[in-house]
Formats: sequence, C-alpha cells, structure tokens
Amino acid sequence: MGKTVAASEQLHIVMIPWFAYGHILPYFELSNKLAEKGHKITLVVPNKVKLDLEPKIRHPSLISLHAFTVPHIEPLPPGTETCSDVPIELQHHLAVAMDRARPEVESIISAIDDPKPDLLFYDNAYWVPEIATKLGMKSVFYQIACALSITRIKQTPSASASASASAKLFTLPKWVLTPKVLGDARANYGEGITYYQRVKKALSSCDAIALRTCREIEGESSDILAAQYNKPVFLTGPVLPEVEFLPPLDNSWAEWLAKFGPKSVVLCCFGSQYVPDKAQLQEMALALEDTGLPFLMSVKPPTECATIEEALPEGFSERVKERGVVHGGWVQQLQILAHPSVGCFICHCGYGSMWEGLLSDNQLVLLPQLPDQLMMAQMLAEKLKVGVMVDREEDDGWVSRKNLCQAVKSVMDPHSEFAALLKNNHANFRDKLLTNGFMANYLEVFDQDLKRFLTAN
Repeated sequence: MGKTVAASEQLHIVMIPWFAYGHILPYFELSNKLAEKGHKITLVVPNKVKLDLEPKIRHPSLISLHAFTVPHIEPLPPGTETCSDVPIELQHHLAVAMDRARPEVESIISAIDDPKPDLLFYDNAYWVPEIATKLGMKSVFYQIACALSITRIKQTPSASASASASAKLFTLPKWVLTPKVLGDARANYGEGITYYQRVKKALSSCDAIALRTCREIEGESSDILAAQYNKPVFLTGPVLPEVEFLPPLDNSWAEWLAKFGPKSVVLCCFGSQYVPDKAQLQEMALALEDTGLPFLMSVKPPTECATIEEALPEGFSERVKERGVVHGGWVQQLQILAHPSVGCFICHCGYGSMWEGLLSDNQLVLLPQLPDQLMMAQMLAEKLKVGVMVDREEDDGWVSRKNLCQAVKSVMDPHSEFAALLKNNHANFRDKLLTNGFMANYLEVFDQDLKRFLTAN
C-alpha cells in the first residue's frame, strides 16, 4: 500500500545524475521545474559542480545541493570530477569513481530528514535502487537522452542493429558499430560491469522509468519500455532551460554575428565528447569554406594538436578570416541559435542539442557521432523530415568535404523545393512544441504521475 499523497502535497526528490554536464544540467533544469510546483529537490553532485550550479538555482528555498568528493582513480588526472575533465577514452574510469563514491552518497541520503525523501532519481548509478529499498524510498530511472537507445539494452550489443520492435524504421551502419565508436561491449564501465550491464541493471532495478521526451517524438519507444520492463513510464517533455534565465550572448560573438545578413550564418557544434582527428577536422573545415557562407564551428582540438589553430588546413584562416571562425572551446549554443543572423545548425544530435535545434527556426543538418545520436538523426530526417543527414562512408563514417558542403547547400538554397519542404515541416513541428501550454502540460502530467505512483505503491 502506497503513501497517501494529496494533489497539493510537497514531494521531496533526491537526484543523483551521472558525472557529465550533459546529464547534470537536464537534472538541474527538471529540479527547477519541479520546484516551481512546490516540491523540494536535493541534488547530489561533485564538489566543483555544486559551486558551478549554486548561482543558477532559481528556487533556493526548495532546491539544495549536497556535494561529495569524487574518489581519485588512476589514470585520471587529480581533481577529475566530470566527463568534461577527461577525453572520452578515459571516461569509463569515472564510472569506477562514481561506484566508489556510493558510501558517501548513501550517507548523504540517509542523513536527509527535512523531510525524508520520497523518490531517488538516477541514471548511471545502478546501485541507487538498493539504497532506496533500504531507506524505504522509491527509485526512478530518469533517462535524459534518446529513449529509443535503451529499448535495445535487453539485446546483446552485436544484435542492437538487428530488427527489434523498437527499431523497424532504423538501421545502424557499419561505422557506428565499430569499437572506435561503440566501444568494446565486453570492456568494463566500472569495476566488473560493462556499460550495457550497468544500464540494464539500472532499468531492471528501478520502481519507475522517467523519460525526457514527448509522445510526439518517442511515444512508441515509451510504450515498448513499459512493456519490456513491466514498469510505469512517465514523460517530462523536453525540459530545456528558458532563454530568459540564460546570460546574454557575449558581446564578442554578438558583434561578429551582426556583420552578416539574416539567416545566413552556419553554426556547427559537436558537443563536449566528440574529438575529431586532424584529417577529419580539416575536411569539415574545408567543407564549410566551400559553402561560401559565413560560419562558426565549435569543436575540440584533435588529440594530436595543442591548439585548434594548428589543426586547421594551411592558409585556411587567412582565406576565411572575414566570414569564418573555428573555435576550440565552448560557445553559448542556445543564445547563438536564437541570433537573427544564424540560419543553419549542423547538429551532432546530442539530445540537448537536438531539442535546441528543433525549437530554433534554423535549417538542420544532421551529423551524429554516436549510436543514440544516429537514432535521433534518423528520426528527424526520415520520420519527421525536418532536417537532412550528411552522407558518409559506410565502413568508417568518414565525412567528406563534398558531402558536408552539399548537405549545407541543400538546405540553404532559397530556390530549393527540398529546403522549403524541410523548413515547412520544421516550422510546423516547432509551432506544436511552442504552443502555449504544451511543455507545461507535460510537466503537470508528470507531477500528477509521480503522486499517483507514490499513492499506488
């Protein structure tokens, strides 16, 4: 028999996200949204993350941050706390650090009694349900990325590209199934546990599943997960930061973008994990040069280069200096997408970037790098028909200068019927997402779902 929860009752929810800002920030944004409904939220995060997030809390009387120390794991550099601190090939060591932090995390949760938490939200920390059971709480696996990708977790990795009920529309090419991209399915992601085992255990052990999506995009995947795991599945909607709460665009970028006409600039961003090799970066940079359009490319320097400048093709910076920038650091993606000079977004289809692209009014060129990103790109290109996916080599995923340039030109040609079709489809879908009350309704239903879930259980 579950607890009695009145419609107006405050819940206390503890959240333990994976040590990556792509996970932490969606959890943080959901915290702000749930606090707006009067719920108390406790986020359990690494020390430096606490310092970073504290100034951004919108409801300090309802949201608290509890910091813990991430254990040092060789060969990670001292002070490593999030995936942003290390290259992708070292991030499996962070999973070891997360698991070894369990005693401190459990101690923090056990000590919270003002009031005692009702729910524990988590993702990669597959051991959270054991803590929840011990403390008399309920656990919710909160997936902040593509729901379709976890419908395949029950299968072996080698079979993940084969036909399944959740993937009739989707096929994965050879390049995305290579160890270079997918990783070694047998390799540990933690101590004595692979990534697939980790996620499968996290899904199998929870009391409920929550997804950062909406039925209009992933309704089928939501239903499949509910059937696969015989658990309730709740949807939060996209849960993106609201522009009014973001800092304004830096003057340097605002002044540079103001040099160009409306909807003329191409923004190309690859997120915090993807690091191209020098040859691939040069090929993509040359493709942007060939478009003849102004562009801003944000990408991490190749591992073999100390700076982004030394990775660029010879003479490139001089040729494009009036209209092109390749930036080796982070940029204010959401604010740049909203600038009137930007007209095209080359998106890697990381889940947050995918939503930001959909909610912008820019043409979308899709260049995914990881399996879940590819699934979302296929959804946008083949099902919703709101963007174009860049053709690439089947075996190794090489992105050619010609193909990337052609993809950008195909959506930026003002006389193209294809470009007009994509633009119209995108505008219609964007209008639906931005309809007054659309996102608020998802959060309201999610709020009621959580209360009913606690009452029933």
